[in-house]
Amino acid sequence: MLLAALLDTGADAGRAGATIASLGVPGLGLRTETARRGGLACLRALISTPAVADRERHLADVLALVEASDLGPAGREFAGRVFRLLAEAEGAVHGEPPGDVHFHEVGAYDSLADVVGTAAALEDLGLLAPGAVVTCSALAAGSGTVNSRHGRLPVPAPAVLELAAAAGLTLTGGELAGERTTPTGAALVAAVAAPGGFPAMTVRAVGTGGGGRDPADRPNITRVVTGAAAATGPAPGPREEEVTVVETTVDDLDPRLWPSVLLAVRAAGAWDCWCTPIVGRHGRPGQVLTALCAEPVRPAVAAAIFAQTGTLGVRWSRMSRLTARRVSVPVKVGPPGNRQLVTVKVGQTTSGQSTGPDGPGTVTAELAEAEAAARALGWPVRVVCEAAVAQYRAGAGTEPDA
Repeated sequence: MLLAALLDTGADAGRAGATIASLGVPGLGLRTETARRGGLACLRALISTPAVADRERHLADVLALVEASDLGPAGREFAGRVFRLLAEAEGAVHGEPPGDVHFHEVGAYDSLADVVGTAAALEDLGLLAPGAVVTCSALAAGSGTVNSRHGRLPVPAPAVLELAAAAGLTLTGGELAGERTTPTGAALVAAVAAPGGFPAMTVRAVGTGGGGRDPADRPNITRVVTGAAAATGPAPGPREEEVTVVETTVDDLDPRLWPSVLLAVRAAGAWDCWCTPIVGRHGRPGQVLTALCAEPVRPAVAAAIFAQTGTLGVRWSRMSRLTARRVSVPVKVGPPGNRQLVTVKVGQTTSGQSTGPDGPGTVTAELAEAEAAARALGWPVRVVCEAAVAQYRAGAGTEPDA
């Protein structure tokens, strides 16, 4: 649906199809057709797959196919980043290193075509170019269960929750039946966009991608809007938003279990969670577990806390917070021939201006990507983080305009 929306926006379908064909898989191709979903005209992107059975792949196999494709440098970086995010999410869910993960559904022919085709379309529209700013609205989560190689899984799928937690994506629409956001879809969005409202812009083009289903209650579409940043208007400063705080007090849990508890709560959709030591009734030591999340995922976060801690009660409240705006900038670290992509988060000043390479603002490396790069390079994570920040400060990463 995302690929179709990008093509409908104006991306070259012929180039996307040729890039998919460059993967060298006979029978793998792309065609488009017009359709209507919920009464709205849209474009559908249909992937043709070989008749022969596909095989399972590891991350290295998928990255090799991406590197051998006809994608440009930005497209290859984006596609590789998507699959790395998927590998890290699946690895966290199954307790495996990312490189050992078997790509099942997400490494199949059609998913490869989706990712590579989307990379080609984004590249063609200039959305991977330095200075481009891409934001996304909340993703529809869905509900119920979905079939997988591991049997029936709850919706949102565990990998979708892991990706959303790692990228800070907002999930909504829990009342919708069925799987509405797949791991591949979540990874595509996480790799290119930051969550946020509709930006001030002069609209240039609109694309609508349709899904296979046509439910009666709402149009099953993905929409892409492109344009130029508005020339006037107040500079965006810190933004105020509401968060849900979920807490419980625990004084009878084996301390060795807390790391797995925190991991499970984040996987359930919490943006962040932590423990605060306390002394409770009768002088018993304990921990207050606190989680921050969006209101739509509060039930899932609470359920994870109940399951993981055995607590008898969970409390929650709504709070307001003020957050500094930030942009994400990719940089490369490591020696030639083994360069690793790491994203740095660049904070904006209170006046709303993004801090440039020589500015005084906060610049930090995404820890999950730094950890993956450290494993690939054999470096300490600390050194990778310092190198990523140094690369940005040196101007090796180009920050988008606010």
